[in-house]
Amino acid sequence: MALTVWVDGWQIQCCGESFAPGDVVSWTLLEVGPEDYADVVGGERAAGIGFREEHHGRQEGRAPLSVEVVSIVEVHCRYGVSPGATDKANRPVPGTTVLVPVEEADGWAKARPGVSFAGYLVTARRAADGPEGAAARGR
Repeated sequence: MALTVWVDGWQIQCCGESFAPGDVVSWTLLEVGPEDYADVVGGERAAGIGFREEHHGRQEGRAPLSVEVVSIVEVHCRYGVSPGATDKANRPVPGTTVLVPVEEADGWAKARPGVSFAGYLVTARRAADGPEGAAARGR
């Protein structure tokens, strides 16, 4: 069964490890709802995201899960202050998403005109082997 996982770019930049299709990784996955990423990737695509990868903070009762990475898509979007907002915080601007299939995720995406890198959509499946599979492939 395929899983669609959101991976924040900043988490990999901070202390994550790069990964590529075929790698087996050990991730703590937290369930998400479609509204969590609708502004970033659009409602239809967000409906398919079931989890986000989290390796900051305490996740009591959550053991890492070994998954095999099947595919990776960079997600870029424009950020701006929402019309009528009083907090003046930059948020994803709906409808500005640019998706770029890539062969490796390292947290440092190539700059794209008019948009900023947000994270990755990763298609994965439960792995038969553990994270040592990734190490065996040199990751």
